[in-house]
Amino acid sequence: MSRPPLPPFTRETAAQKARMAEDAWNSRDPVRVSLAYTEDSRWRNRSEVFQGREAIVTFLTRKWEKEQDYRLIKDLWAFDQNRIAVRFQYEWHDASGQWYRSYGNEQWEFDEHGLMRRREASINDIMIAEKDRRFHWAAPGPRPADVPGLGTDPF
Repeated sequence: MSRPPLPPFTRETAAQKARMAEDAWNSRDPVRVSLAYTEDSRWRNRSEVFQGREAIVTFLTRKWEKEQDYRLIKDLWAFDQNRIAVRFQYEWHDASGQWYRSYGNEQWEFDEHGLMRRREASINDIMIAEKDRRFHWAAPGPRPADVPGLGTDPF
């Protein structure tokens, strides 16, 4: 199975790969998301470390049960050959209705078929008031074209 764009990445193809990942994650469909990764993909997400598509589906199912009304924006940070680094922000609320904005960075490594074989994510959560939310498009679903990325706003 091939998942273009393929490495080695250019600025354009790395940004395209980041946007494709953003769109997939905003679907909140664990199986769809897992298909972008190798069968034996290795992940570190916060303090959790696991491997394989089945573990990815299990993790994402649990994540989106907790992180309700999830909306994500990813921006390209750096790239080289078969590696991409992104920064991201996402907003969500828990079962009690408390809203959060999560900030993070991911490092990705791809195989020759464009599947991600390694993902490392560092994430911090900040409680926010509902009135302070920034991401308001209909979800689940991709970020609309008229909603800007993170731009130069670091926080």
